[in-house]
Amino acid sequence: MPALMNKRSMIVFYSDPEDMSCHQVRIVLEEKCVIYENNPIESEKKPKELKELSPYNTLPVLVDRELVLYHPQIIMEYLDERFPHPPLLPVYPVLRAKSRLMIYRIERDWFSLVNKIKEGTKSQTQKARRALGDSILSMTPAFTEKPYFFSDEFSLVDCFLAPFFWRLPSFGIELPKHAKAILAYQKRIFNKPSFKSSLTQQERELRSDYSL
Repeated sequence: MPALMNKRSMIVFYSDPEDMSCHQVRIVLEEKCVIYENNPIESEKKPKELKELSPYNTLPVLVDRELVLYHPQIIMEYLDERFPHPPLLPVYPVLRAKSRLMIYRIERDWFSLVNKIKEGTKSQTQKARRALGDSILSMTPAFTEKPYFFSDEFSLVDCFLAPFFWRLPSFGIELPKHAKAILAYQKRIFNKPSFKSSLTQQERELRSDYSL
């Protein structure tokens, strides 16, 4: 039994208080009203025992009794199945597949640019920042038709997107005032109780324009 693993029956969640993927999982946990033990671990100070839980020594990690999961999307879908109310993925297979495909596209198209903004040269960062801003604005119609992302109900896709939008200023992205639909969407998801309770102190400090 790994030294980090708590022997209690409750779910134990190991997460970086500043990491976007860890934040995604915390939103799901809060939306489902799951009682869990949160163990914050800073990425730069990972204990050696973490390797016993995650073979890749990465966060987030979720432990549910003898089950250990260490990929954010797998954790999020597991929680949605383990705690079915409220459902965060559609019931119908076709719609579920579309939701998964949308998450994949967001990760591939937007999150890859975030990595370039963080890790690229000055020229690469500027180019990635422009590309990301333009790509977000090109998706404006997706935020105008329904209250949530292509959905009438808050979904796993929104859990995936919310931490990304919360961090836009830290990526150097400022949405123009004419992006009213996207700004309204942001306000809607940021005001959800599950989002507010998911925020760590470090994450709250990322935005001074929201009083939560």
